[in-house]
Amino acid sequence: MSEKTDNIPAVADALNALLADSFALYLKTKNYHWHVHGPRFRELHLLFDEQAAQIFATTDLIAERVRKNGVPTLRSIGDVGRRQSIRDDDAASPDAETMIRNLAGDNRILLDQLRDVKAAAEAGGDIATSGLVDGWADETQQRIWFLEATLGY
Repeated sequence: MSEKTDNIPAVADALNALLADSFALYLKTKNYHWHVHGPRFRELHLLFDEQAAQIFATTDLIAERVRKNGVPTLRSIGDVGRRQSIRDDDAASPDAETMIRNLAGDNRILLDQLRDVKAAAEAGGDIATSGLVDGWADETQQRIWFLEATLGY
């Protein structure tokens, strides 16, 4: 069996974990988009919506990479819940600064997962996945930068 074939489960597992957290982060970002309030409403409402759309756009690409490796991907909200490491925020009305800090931290978690996917893909010779991860990491770093700049870091 080739090295690439031997590593397919590791790549698929890393991608499925990334996918679960991408869905969790998407929903959390949309939640904040829907519930942000205060003097920075418009700025944050638009920022959160833009970031949510960017995150959601990656989900199909991630799932298709899993399938292209011949492995099943996520099948339900329950499956996402079992695999996600990004925590939900069910607070009734978090303040805007808390929302921004939470999203910056969660995007950092996603960036760490992207590094894990990249390492697994490179170990298995999966250059297509490795290449895609570079773009997703750049987008994630940009989201972190925007969020932290909004806080004045």
